[in-house]
Amino acid sequence: MTKGHRITVEQGTDHVRVVHEGQVVAESTRPLLLRETGYPVRYYLPPEDVRTNLLTPSATTTHCPFKGTASYWSLPGARDAVWAYPEPKPEVAAVKDHYCFYDAEVTGRE
Repeated sequence: MTKGHRITVEQGTDHVRVVHEGQVVAESTRPLLLRETGYPVRYYLPPEDVRTNLLTPSATTTHCPFKGTASYWSLPGARDAVWAYPEPKPEVAAVKDHYCFYDAEVTGRE
């Protein structure tokens, strides 16, 4: 990693809920917390806690030199609202296939 740039992934116990247009899309009490220099904490949710049937795969991909290439999904009326790293870099391997949402609400902390 670049000098001064850090990424950590840790198991969280926060209650994370994602609601889109009044519908719960994801809810988890076992998110992975990804902390990256210069960015807010991101919650990566296990696929079992995400209603993947509501996600539409997108052709969009982005590349991060620290995490790898992300794939995106859309929700109705919200293009590319969700992403995951199918083949993350070794430093963040724990987030493999976990979903991250732009609009995740933390409703409780333990």
